[in-house]
Amino acid sequence: MSMNGCETDHKAPLGTVETRTLSTVTSPAAATERLITAVSDLKSQPPPFSSGIVRLQVPIDQKIGTIDWLHAQNDVLARIFFSRRSETSRQDLLQDFASENNGSSHDRNPLSVAGIGSAVFFRDLDPFSHDDWRSIRRFLSSKSPLIRAYGGLRFDLKGKIAVEWEHFGSFYFTVPQVEFDEFEGNSMLAATVAWDDELSWTLENAIEALQETMLQVSSVILRLRRESLGVNVVSKNHVPSEGAYYPAVNNALEIIKEKNSPLSKVVLARRSRIITETDIDPIAWLARLQCEGQDAYQFCLQPPGAPAFIGNTPERLFHRKHLGVCSEALAATRPRGDSGVSDMEIERDLLTSPKDDLEFSIVRENIREKLKAICDRVIVKPQKSVRKLARIQHLYSQLAGQLRREDDEFDILSALHPTPAVCGCPVEEARLLIKQIESFDRGMYAGPVGFFGGGESEFSVGIRSALVEKGLGALIYAGTGIVSGSNPSSEWNELELKISQFTKSLEHEPALQPSS
Repeated sequence: MSMNGCETDHKAPLGTVETRTLSTVTSPAAATERLITAVSDLKSQPPPFSSGIVRLQVPIDQKIGTIDWLHAQNDVLARIFFSRRSETSRQDLLQDFASENNGSSHDRNPLSVAGIGSAVFFRDLDPFSHDDWRSIRRFLSSKSPLIRAYGGLRFDLKGKIAVEWEHFGSFYFTVPQVEFDEFEGNSMLAATVAWDDELSWTLENAIEALQETMLQVSSVILRLRRESLGVNVVSKNHVPSEGAYYPAVNNALEIIKEKNSPLSKVVLARRSRIITETDIDPIAWLARLQCEGQDAYQFCLQPPGAPAFIGNTPERLFHRKHLGVCSEALAATRPRGDSGVSDMEIERDLLTSPKDDLEFSIVRENIREKLKAICDRVIVKPQKSVRKLARIQHLYSQLAGQLRREDDEFDILSALHPTPAVCGCPVEEARLLIKQIESFDRGMYAGPVGFFGGGESEFSVGIRSALVEKGLGALIYAGTGIVSGSNPSSEWNELELKISQFTKSLEHEPALQPSS
């Protein structure tokens, strides 16, 4: 049980938003015991407010893998996982804009976060609105930066929701009841209670629900094996099929080439249903994908009783830290070479291809213009480079700007989503064409996935993703950008390349070492 924060008055501030840090312990078991005691103390000495959110956190003096902790937990409760991308190989332009964070050492940004249960969730069937955003922000504060709402939005907020995506609504965010955070050298276990008498969800209700969840927390954590899952794929079915995809691409190309057409790019996606001999464990699958994704975000969103939406995406939508905001352009795809020489040849071909330069330039300039509308100044650096992942490489550029107000965050999301990299350009014309051509619901595929926080927020683009259904296998999603010069056969091969990290990580194959 929990409360839906969208159902209350978003204008009324909470009575309290606070974080209480307890003394450091040496193990997850000790942290669990300490939190159970702290929750009991909170119950006997309740804060004198009719609404609020309180996070109790216990630092653990050892580094434990967040995904390993999550795998040990009850899979009946709501689950979230969000792992930040490694930025060690790139200059982060956000540092040029973000003001200094004066929080304590325990308030620094976790490398990854896992959570179970919902202290408060936010979900609706109507499109995500400014009021919904304010309902979420009501529970956040820069003074409690690790109280965050994790979740995502649909790709097409106006589209009809298919049955497989019903549990997610038009958007879904949650502040976990119990959360495990992984930092550079240590870990943290936290428990959060949220209440609002206006929603008939009292502090007593919230504490009782948390205590019930705490009793289910496992402190026995075994490191997940990172090799392939060894799951046999019985069948694979694509929508559209190859026979239907070619005419769809040619149809899009004809529209792009029309004399008065404003459309310069449209991204056409494919949904591949795989049926497997046994159920797929979404957390174990995600752990396997981490072997390929050191330079990517990993995520899992799973409302209670729902399929798990998992992803290993290289693409950032935006990262806001105070008034600084950073986004990026990522477009055009090539495989990695099987040697250093062939890899460089493929990179050179990618950098000099007119078709790929057109596709990439459309994406970069579109994002630049959108940032200009909400920022005082925007910088782009580099103008064009190559981003190398384990199996593929893309054209890449980073963009950053200075927001006029922190409250412009809803405008960032509205301006940047959907990006030309996953929709097309102009966006609205491309979205309408996608709605006309595609015969399936993208759901949260290619939508924003990440978190809202008081001090900072960060969203990835939910590509390289799959919806894992209990007993039914999974739906794997991929898309390609269609521009003048595109070839249907090449685009189909690109779709196959993009889903290969998912299919090959299921079947028997030695784990890849992360590429630079």
